[in-house]
Amino acid sequence: MAGIRWHPEDFDHVQSRVQTAGTAELFSDDDRSIAADSWSIKSEYGSTLDDEQRNADAYAALSSGVFGTSDYSSDKDEQDTEVEPSVLGLQSHWDAAYADDLTNFHEHGYAGEIWFGVEVMESVATWTVKLCFSLKQGHNIDQEDVTNRNLEEANSEATVKELASWSVLDIGTGNGLFLHALAKQGYSDLTGTDYSEAAVELARNLAVRDGFTNINFLADDILESKLQIQFRLVNDKGTLDAIGLHPDGAVKRIMYWGSVSKLVAPGGLLVITSCNSTKDELIEELNSYQESLIDGNSKSEMQGCSTSLASTNDSQPLFHYLDHVRTYPTFTFGGVEGSRVATVAFLRSHI
Repeated sequence: MAGIRWHPEDFDHVQSRVQTAGTAELFSDDDRSIAADSWSIKSEYGSTLDDEQRNADAYAALSSGVFGTSDYSSDKDEQDTEVEPSVLGLQSHWDAAYADDLTNFHEHGYAGEIWFGVEVMESVATWTVKLCFSLKQGHNIDQEDVTNRNLEEANSEATVKELASWSVLDIGTGNGLFLHALAKQGYSDLTGTDYSEAAVELARNLAVRDGFTNINFLADDILESKLQIQFRLVNDKGTLDAIGLHPDGAVKRIMYWGSVSKLVAPGGLLVITSCNSTKDELIEELNSYQESLIDGNSKSEMQGCSTSLASTNDSQPLFHYLDHVRTYPTFTFGGVEGSRVATVAFLRSHI
């Protein structure tokens, strides 16, 4: 699944692509047949999960009010209204977009767009290195002296060895260029997934061309993931944004949290970059989801039954906010300071 490509200079281009898409196309995509029916992933990663039950659980959570709208403590002055569905939330759109990019690659060597731009990509990659190293040392990345020391030691043999030990998953990898940036930083156990087979083929071609043949790319839908191993670092750069633009975005965002939670190893990191949600909104959305699981567990225990939405841990949230990128350009409007992009890291507990 690709990220939302809403750079300021590209917004008119994206807007025109959305406006030219008809309403019929917007609601004609049969997302129930995504990945699970059309892809056969034959690898060490495992087999299928109960996709029909996952859909049913998410719809039940919404209809029962278990996962209600959260009163976000946000850095926005006023909360956004509900996001309107867009073709940017449909697999058919990204299949067509990446098919075009793949043709352009073969004919002209074109790599495709970098989601949120080169500056954001490089900022997230560099910040992620410092985050992983600080986590190993038991420090908080926002301590300036620790951050500076991390930068000085970034090329040390110990740091290179440490980064090589991190298994990394990039969900909605698109053309895979973010994984190239991580590989340049020293990560070597890298996997990228996307629900568009054209994106995966493009990513594989680019990795071979640029000498990153160690990166593994797979066709996989995060909402119905077939992966059954966990990663120390799971990255999402725009995928949750795209999911929220689907006509069933509210349901699918619940499915997202349930699926991604299973992919982060205990003690691992989940890093999300978004242009549609602020730092506080991402934190509150995840907290609201986790609270719904705890409430669901309690209700199920009282009724003597179990719920597939709930985790195996009864009362403790799996994730806690760890840190966020502070170096993005900001602007002030109505006395409130904000940024066009937010990158937030969540730490999974060791349970």
